[in-house]
Amino acid sequence: MRLIQVKKGRGGRQVVATDGENAWTVDRYASVYDLAAAAIARKTTIEKLVERAGRGKSVDPAKLQAAGRIIAPIAHPDPAHMLVTGTGLTHLGSAATRDAMHTRVAEADEASLTDSMRMFKLGLEGGKPRRGRKGVQPEWFYKGDGSFVAHPGAPLVSPAFAEDGGEEPEVAGVYIIGKDGSPFRVGFVLFNEFSDHVTERQNYLWLAHSKLRPCSFGPELLLGDLPADIRGTSRIRRGKKTLFDQPFLTGEENMSHSIANLEAHHFKYPWFRRPGDVHVHSFGTATLSFASGIKTRRGDVFEIEAKEFGLPLVNPLEVAKAEKTRIEAL
Repeated sequence: MRLIQVKKGRGGRQVVATDGENAWTVDRYASVYDLAAAAIARKTTIEKLVERAGRGKSVDPAKLQAAGRIIAPIAHPDPAHMLVTGTGLTHLGSAATRDAMHTRVAEADEASLTDSMRMFKLGLEGGKPRRGRKGVQPEWFYKGDGSFVAHPGAPLVSPAFAEDGGEEPEVAGVYIIGKDGSPFRVGFVLFNEFSDHVTERQNYLWLAHSKLRPCSFGPELLLGDLPADIRGTSRIRRGKKTLFDQPFLTGEENMSHSIANLEAHHFKYPWFRRPGDVHVHSFGTATLSFASGIKTRRGDVFEIEAKEFGLPLVNPLEVAKAEKTRIEAL
């Protein structure tokens, strides 16, 4: 089962559920956040709550998307209480992609490995520990809070000072923290982890700067376990021309870390277990148009899709106007 959120009336939203063949409104709950909170309180699953709510009006997700009514599949009532984060160098092939962006090239001996290659090697050796054990920690970065999230179909706005604005096709886990501080996984979403790869390439210590950009996820939220082998497609369209069209692989069969290990290292921090908060935590990728020499520009359209997630995630690229920031002394 997958969940979608759509605009309803003036500022409202409505939950839509789909089993892949049929889609219907879930009328007893105003949002996916409310559904998740109710599932925690009743010690049940979201899917069971949806089934108990009964099927409302039948809808067509593709028509909802075409009408621009679909919004992000989860949000927090206060955007400051949604934390958007991610991991890198977690996929087979991701180290080669990252290393190609940087100035040094890895050689065969350990002493000459780049930091990216060392991090990737650690993941290969200890990123999938046996159950009950904690593996090696991954690279981790902060994207922003809920105000950084662009709805499906909305522009990804690159700052005027940015050197680049490029897509990163990923899968992210969506979580809500229970009243006792326990993390609960709501489901999984397609995620465009939009970044500035030129800035990152100049110096890997600028990775944190390169990640402070908007992102988008959805349109649909997949409930249950993440399939082990996901084969999606990442495209960039410029007008009628397809500028970039490559497959991306994800799921644990294509990763150097297990999902459980990535989750364990994120939620080991008590500050990330604040009751009521929402977390969207992306799991990395090995496919970037930037690594293929693509230079994006205003008006390009990013498309990320995988059949397990239903509708594609589509966002145009926009560039913000330059701003002057003046610091006042108090």
